[in-house]
Amino acid sequence: MKDEIPIGGTCDPRFAPVREAFIGNFRERSEPGGAVALMVEGRLVADLWGGWRDAARQNPWARDTLVNFFSVGKAFTSLVALRLVERGLLDLDAPAATHWPEFAAAGKERITLRHILAHQAGLPAIREPLPDGAMFDWPRMTAALAAQTPWWEPGTAHGYHVNTFGYLAGELVRRAGGRTLGQILRDEVAGPLGADIHIGLPQTEHSRCAEFLWPSVEIPRPETSLDDDALMKWNTYWNPPGISGAGWVNSSEWRTAEIPSTNGHGTARGIARIYAALANGGAIDGVEILSPAMLTEATTEQSFGRDRILDRESRFALGFQLPQAERRLGPNDVAFGHFGAGGSLGFCDPQARVAFAYVTNDMGPRWQNPRNRALIEAIYESLA
Repeated sequence: MKDEIPIGGTCDPRFAPVREAFIGNFRERSEPGGAVALMVEGRLVADLWGGWRDAARQNPWARDTLVNFFSVGKAFTSLVALRLVERGLLDLDAPAATHWPEFAAAGKERITLRHILAHQAGLPAIREPLPDGAMFDWPRMTAALAAQTPWWEPGTAHGYHVNTFGYLAGELVRRAGGRTLGQILRDEVAGPLGADIHIGLPQTEHSRCAEFLWPSVEIPRPETSLDDDALMKWNTYWNPPGISGAGWVNSSEWRTAEIPSTNGHGTARGIARIYAALANGGAIDGVEILSPAMLTEATTEQSFGRDRILDRESRFALGFQLPQAERRLGPNDVAFGHFGAGGSLGFCDPQARVAFAYVTNDMGPRWQNPRNRALIEAIYESLA
């Protein structure tokens, strides 16, 4: 029947509520296409996919369908940077300009990697107007950030560095590690774990991608009368105009580029695989991606309170989001992870030994998403 929802995958009977919540996302919560993966104590107990990978609903979601998971990738960006800290190639509290001398300009000589990962650097936006497509030009973006005066005194406040986060951390990684962030992620994390995630997706894999159902390709024009605070918020999302993905998200240029804050692609299974290692102290199946000591540092609260960009409270560790009363990651306070636009989510709960991922090709609610909330509730209902 035309109205039937194609659902594939497997689910342990104990976690049947997760399957029911996933199906409920399609029947009750307007999910067009997506996937969910759950690992408990290192074992894959739910691996489900369903719906459609295109707007025309001609192509069902498949086991290996990739989708843009947006800010879920910020956690993987941080993971790569922290691996270099462990090796002594980067220092959380040394000036970023140690590796990136040009970055010391305009009052940024004391900004550290810790400031960057905690969203305290004061660089959520670029003031210089940039043309659409400039986000694909890594040297141009990093040069603009190196020249930028902070919007607030670094370390005194925090604001979500929605799109600049990946360029800031990625340039430090490139200079200290000799490879791009996406290359290190592939070679040292995703590859060894067999996790199907990518920052910078090879052209050969584009045929597996779901079409992301961006609500509109029309990019709004800024008002000319914005005060400095409003301009900062505007430029965070719209300078250059396509930096958040509008007009580009389904293009070959977008998928191939490395925009670590925003354009990671993968499967739910791949995201969950990485979080399974983190839920297990940083290693799984003989592959260590972070030491227990560094993992403790990485998940310790750095920023909490009013967010200069989001205009609400936010809570960050070193690149990972931490639970808040308004947006829990299950019942345990030790959980950590990262949400992405549309409701995509990767997180783990070391206390429950849970690793979870949900991906979608729809721009659903960003703050309190009923789809991922239903899935999280189903996990802990199953564990009770």
